[in-house]
Amino acid sequence: MFLPARRWRLPYLALLTVVGLLLSASALEAYRLSGGTRPWEPFLWEFSSIAVIGLLVLAVHALVGRLAGRPWPQQLAAHAVALPLFSLLHIAGMFGIRLLVYGLAGVEYHPDALPTLLVFEGGKDAVSYLSFCLISRGVWMAQAANARAQELDRARRELAEARLARLADQVQPHFLFNTLNLISSVMYEDVARADRLLCDLAQLLRQTLAAQQRAEHSVADELALVQPFLALMQARFGPERLVVQIDADDAARACRLPALLLLAPVENAVKHDVARHRGRVTVAVSARREGDELVLTVRNQGEGPAPEPLPPDPDGGLGLRNLRERLQARYGTAARVDFGPEGRGMALHLVMPCGC
Repeated sequence: MFLPARRWRLPYLALLTVVGLLLSASALEAYRLSGGTRPWEPFLWEFSSIAVIGLLVLAVHALVGRLAGRPWPQQLAAHAVALPLFSLLHIAGMFGIRLLVYGLAGVEYHPDALPTLLVFEGGKDAVSYLSFCLISRGVWMAQAANARAQELDRARRELAEARLARLADQVQPHFLFNTLNLISSVMYEDVARADRLLCDLAQLLRQTLAAQQRAEHSVADELALVQPFLALMQARFGPERLVVQIDADDAARACRLPALLLLAPVENAVKHDVARHRGRVTVAVSARREGDELVLTVRNQGEGPAPEPLPPDPDGGLGLRNLRERLQARYGTAARVDFGPEGRGMALHLVMPCGC
């Protein structure tokens, strides 16, 4: 019950062995100076103590763990009982081993009288017991902190997955209904166009569902998701109002990034500019690799009369706040997000490590 986890058993035995050898080497020198003639005796003395202590420490560690969180009076009462028991077991086990080995070796062994042993060894055991309790308390606290950190990390991963699912829902029902209405309105006039729209919609839904099943994918996969979305938007507003530009070099396409990272910014560019702009708007998505970094840009530039301004939002809306939080959780300070006006439109610049 008190054995350490399997992966710690060998290191623990190695530690006890090293401590026993160091103490034995020190005792051997004093033993020789005092005229001792059996060099194995200091090793027996020290290792008999270390062996018993090694087992008792495991029990002390388990006791400290069981007492954690209980009121201090209960803990003090338990330790008041455990300390003398610790000392008695140490003394009994240590001298039991010694008497056995001396008996097998045919050498007489005369330990000190029991009252002397109890006083001498008991004092050392009290110091040892207190030290072990403090060390054990620190170990339990470290393990609890590590468990809390793992739980926090798990909660963060679950939150990131929830945000990912929420971002996947950017293909909102009203967008789906508008697209189906668009297809319905042209299917009798332009069957080929209606067929293309259905194919683009099916590809978008298929890609979105697939992206929900993985945490990250390549830039090429992300663009394969963005392209049918923009194609549908272009069909909805017409090529005279929405111009789409996608530019990504091969090195950037091979980089990996969180799935569905660009869909929300691109959707925002359409919803907050094209849908409100009276003239033609160009939505441009670019990706390039600069050293070990991936640089993504989403721009929208309008022509003609400017749309009515939206209420100011320095974060760029809920979608971009989620984007910032996802990048912060995934890359920390290695990722940067810049969003603001550029020319007659807005621009979003994302910089993150290029994972391949």
